[in-house]
Amino acid sequence: MSLIKSISGIRGTIGGKVNDNLTPLDVVKFASAFGTWLQHRHHKKDITLIIGRDARISGQMVSSLVTATLQGLGIHVIDLGLSTTPTVEIMVPELKAEGGIILTASHNPKQWNALKLLNEKGEFISGENGAEVLALAESEDFNYAEVDDLGTYETRDDAFDIHIQQILELPMVDAEAIKARKFRIVLDAVNSTGGIAIPMLLDRLGCETVKLYCEPTGHFPHNPEPLKEHLGDICELVKKENADLGVVVDPDVDRLALIDEKGEMFGEEYTLVAVADYLLNHKNGVAVSNLSSSRALRDVAQKHDSSYFASAVGEVNVVNLMKEKNAVIGGEGNGGIIYPDLHYGRDSLVGIALFLTYLAKQDKTVSGLRAGYPAYFMGKKKIELTPEIDVDGLLTKMEKAYPTEEVSTVDGVKIDFENNWVHLRKSNTEPIIRIYTEARSQEEADRLADEMIAKINSLI
Repeated sequence: MSLIKSISGIRGTIGGKVNDNLTPLDVVKFASAFGTWLQHRHHKKDITLIIGRDARISGQMVSSLVTATLQGLGIHVIDLGLSTTPTVEIMVPELKAEGGIILTASHNPKQWNALKLLNEKGEFISGENGAEVLALAESEDFNYAEVDDLGTYETRDDAFDIHIQQILELPMVDAEAIKARKFRIVLDAVNSTGGIAIPMLLDRLGCETVKLYCEPTGHFPHNPEPLKEHLGDICELVKKENADLGVVVDPDVDRLALIDEKGEMFGEEYTLVAVADYLLNHKNGVAVSNLSSSRALRDVAQKHDSSYFASAVGEVNVVNLMKEKNAVIGGEGNGGIIYPDLHYGRDSLVGIALFLTYLAKQDKTVSGLRAGYPAYFMGKKKIELTPEIDVDGLLTKMEKAYPTEEVSTVDGVKIDFENNWVHLRKSNTEPIIRIYTEARSQEEADRLADEMIAKINSLI
């Protein structure tokens, strides 16, 4: 089974059987449920919805199914075509629409696709709202429009221009400082829509772009998750081209990884750290990330006499805490930058603009900038349990096993030791405890994870 129905949307592999994979019937059912839910939410049939998609191979087919279904409900569709997740998020309120759908499976391989659901603010719908959509999909209680009431369809080709212009108008983005540095940048857009949008941004910032995998064909040349083990080609090309840095995004352009001028990873966790360092230097406030993100963000916040808070894992949870704390900056350690002065969504484009501004004003190399941050290393392991074991009970025992340490139970159990931490989270779909650790060396991070596995086994 490769169909995952969650509160934030539906994703799965293309083809196969209904309810097992993401088939045309599943797409139609879920689009019907979300469209119907929006009509109920706004107490009218006559609403507008924005759609956009990444470049994956199935995108046009899924888009056609979604568009026709929404029109069948009487909903007016504005189609941005090839787009990015943050661009769709920005265009929903820009065009005063009642909601949006992004057709992307993010960093999943090419056989996957998904419908990600936005409210009228251009933000991911809440868990409660998502449960209501899932219930509608299950009931199939849909009422389609008669022929004279079918929804309209139009396309827009100016969404990237609007998105980029809003970025350039931000006070903390200094385009002139960036232009003065004349950065030479290698871009790996994994043959998706970042290959369209990011060169447009870099051109407006006076940068020279060396393109690698920037044709939006949807044929990903490597695993599309922007992790070190997948990025050998750009690391080599940065050195060969004598570039100032490399930029890597995932297929829907909400995760940003950076490569320094030596062809070394800046560290996906440190994208947010560097941007926060820049912003908090100019405005004391709050920084937010999730519990599984690097401690380096907390350290940077403390350096600027600012506060740091951690949310449960998941973009919706980060955004909710950012709003509660009126955060200056937030995001996730996977390279997701959320800058509320623009919008409440992970956005690689604004992340690039803010990072380049900071780099230009610091007059440092990327490796020089990275050297100024504390060095942390992360480990990720898991322990598989038998189905009859009480996973929640085990986590409670782990919580009580460390009474003198700082322990959070916001999302699983996170134990903060003086020089490292461990975060234990149970899987929602299988009897597994995921173990995330961070320490001052990779060996220490891995040792801590092994120690936790041994501790869990002793409590079973």
